[in-house]
Amino acid sequence: MKLRNNNFRDDINGLRAWAVVAVILYHFGVVGFTGGFVGVDVFFVISGFLMTRIIVKGIEGNSTAGSPKIFSILNFYSSRASRIVPALLVLCCFLILAGYFFLSETEYNSLSIEVLSALGFFSNILFWLSGGYFDSGSHEKPLLHTWSLSVEWQFYLILPVVILTVWKLRPGRSTLMIVMVLGFLSSLLLSIMVTPVMPNAAFYLLPARAWEMLAGGLVFLLAKDSHLSDQKKLWIEGCGFGLIIFSIAIFDAADIWPGWRAILPVFGTILVLIAARQHSIWTGSRAAQWLGNCSYSLYLWHWPFAVALAYLQQPESFGAISACLVLTLLFGWISYRFVETPARTKLTRLPQMRSFAVLLVAISFVAIPSFFINAYDGISGRFTSEVNSIFAEAKNKNPRIGECHVGDTKKVPECTYGGKNLGVIVLGDSHAGSFVRSIEKSIPDKSLHVLDWSLSSCQTVFGLKDKTNEKFRCKEFVDYALRKQQALASRAPIILINRYTVLFEGPNEPGPANLTPSPVKYVSAPYQSYNEELMMEMRSGVINTACEFAKTRAVYMMRPIPELKYNVPKGMARSLLIGDDHRRLSVTIEDYNKRNAFLLETQDMAARQCGIKLLDPLPYLCSEGVCWGDKDGLPLFYDDDHMNERGASLLIPMFREVFRENTAGR
Repeated sequence: MKLRNNNFRDDINGLRAWAVVAVILYHFGVVGFTGGFVGVDVFFVISGFLMTRIIVKGIEGNSTAGSPKIFSILNFYSSRASRIVPALLVLCCFLILAGYFFLSETEYNSLSIEVLSALGFFSNILFWLSGGYFDSGSHEKPLLHTWSLSVEWQFYLILPVVILTVWKLRPGRSTLMIVMVLGFLSSLLLSIMVTPVMPNAAFYLLPARAWEMLAGGLVFLLAKDSHLSDQKKLWIEGCGFGLIIFSIAIFDAADIWPGWRAILPVFGTILVLIAARQHSIWTGSRAAQWLGNCSYSLYLWHWPFAVALAYLQQPESFGAISACLVLTLLFGWISYRFVETPARTKLTRLPQMRSFAVLLVAISFVAIPSFFINAYDGISGRFTSEVNSIFAEAKNKNPRIGECHVGDTKKVPECTYGGKNLGVIVLGDSHAGSFVRSIEKSIPDKSLHVLDWSLSSCQTVFGLKDKTNEKFRCKEFVDYALRKQQALASRAPIILINRYTVLFEGPNEPGPANLTPSPVKYVSAPYQSYNEELMMEMRSGVINTACEFAKTRAVYMMRPIPELKYNVPKGMARSLLIGDDHRRLSVTIEDYNKRNAFLLETQDMAARQCGIKLLDPLPYLCSEGVCWGDKDGLPLFYDDDHMNERGASLLIPMFREVFRENTAGR
């Protein structure tokens, strides 16, 4: 490969620009970049290439008879830390200061943990344990993007140890190449096998990601002596960028990642690295080189601005997105020019131990306040009682929700609320879990209880599957519920409460993770879009499942709850914090009917076909054509579409009708 002086390659620098632009535009929800998250995969390959080059050339350049002498692992770690830590520290410091004024106690406490995990380079593990990268709640995590830095740092810790050990046992590139090929194949196979069954682990953790960085290392080792004509390089580079662009355009948040799909952008990056074309039209422009130079700082700063859009409830505003893109470029350049570059230059000039000491002291200035924030649970007393009372409604949930409402890979605990005898079965997804206690309070006979059969994300439809999770247990659970209820007292009715509309229309929360044309749920086979065939299949599933339960007992199906799109407690409280005293969240009945039209018609069909009885919450929640997210200044929801205990209590009169009708019928 032909390199510039000092081993600088503007093709790699320009490739960084492509990667960071793809990630940024994806996170800001720009049309055409549904797969922009593949930019991280591009970064991983580049990183593996450069780190392998640094280590191997360091060993070869400072060795005699193939035995390493001068190359220092500590120097390597010090160099990497000097490159990564200073800009990350400034960002963390900025977020800690801003969070003091704008984040609730819970959010501020979470931020402190994120800061500590980012500075400790284990944030990928934290986020693996706390949720998916593509979840709607991801925009509530200001340092979510640092997961990739943690993966890279963990790779940096291991790679030089492995290379030096192999080189010591058998000097030369040939043995090292064999070891790296085995590591590449093992990690790739693990990624392909684990991604469908443990998607979060595969996405966040190094073992399923190492192959991408090892791919870059193998390019360095294998392409060293390649002699390609300019024409071949042109075609190879074009094919590489074609694969990268195709990946950006064709993939979206509904595609489980990385797995086999990540081979496309990884292979595309490999081709660009092999071509090694300098001054290319793809990578050599001034804009590409500037973006490549600033890519790390741009990556660091873009995500907090994307989070800010969600905070201000402006994730779809063209003006707000444009402003945040400009701010990303500005803060990214400032970070590169006044933090990243001078810090790296000065730290590398210091003796090794002094450089480490300076970094540790700097880290402590951010880590110690973070420990303090965490120790005091987010520091109370920062806001007015009004703001605190609004934020508190986000916690106003069933106190047994952690015990009784579980995720889709766990066994439903089948909790009961109330007396000894079965009074009613509540079956559904997390929306059902929101109303269990209100249904308990509506039971006239205190000897009766509510049986809670709620499973997160599991709408009550036979055969429902999730293409992003092969362990999704909804099908098995609904089948079990049908069999189990046949052995229970038939006088007890069943209430079906589900967010069925997501099966027909998808989620409506703003953000790139939800603005995807690819449905996640399916029955017979996955679909690429929310088309008529999918909707009709889901309609049949909803009706047939409800009617099957109706063969045993009276079945009530609740109409959908109004969806506010934005988190109600946080939205209301944050509006007060920024001086908007009258900001309320609502949805018009017209918009409600428009989004839920197909489901409302489906429920009517179920009522006609097998006597399903419908429960309509709108008369209790809406008036004068508007459904509000609050009442008397306090939220009725704990997020955007789940009612809190306060809101659910408004529907107690509706649920009482279930028992009044069943008592009258006996």
